[in-house]
Amino acid sequence: MAPGELDLDSGVESLPVSSKDMTPEKPKALPELEDDDDEDLDETLAERLWGLTEMFPESVRNASYSLSTGAVGGAKGLYSFSRSAFWVIFSSSLILFAPVLLEVERAQMEEQQRNQTKQVLLGPNSAMAMGPPQR
Repeated sequence: MAPGELDLDSGVESLPVSSKDMTPEKPKALPELEDDDDEDLDETLAERLWGLTEMFPESVRNASYSLSTGAVGGAKGLYSFSRSAFWVIFSSSLILFAPVLLEVERAQMEEQQRNQTKQVLLGPNSAMAMGPPQR
């Protein structure tokens, strides 16, 4: 085949080879941070995960979707129920125990007033010497 002719089998034009082409070239200085992976970073993580869904059959994809939406719905329902239950328990305990706590506080205040009255009438040491008041 003559130089410059087109080889129909390869689709590439054959060129003459000189001895200059056979000498090894000096390697070019590469930048320190050059990565060949830059071409692969064109797609996002979501796009990669979406591409992976094609590996699984339709039934597996539907089951995983149902499971994930059910889990999210269940978590929301559990959160809503726990909020309502906490409110009912807190408000009920406040309504039930507040009168008891107020009555105990009132009894303590009456006791302090009696001790103070005795101390004023009988002197500072008389309230302690008598002991607890009798009912």
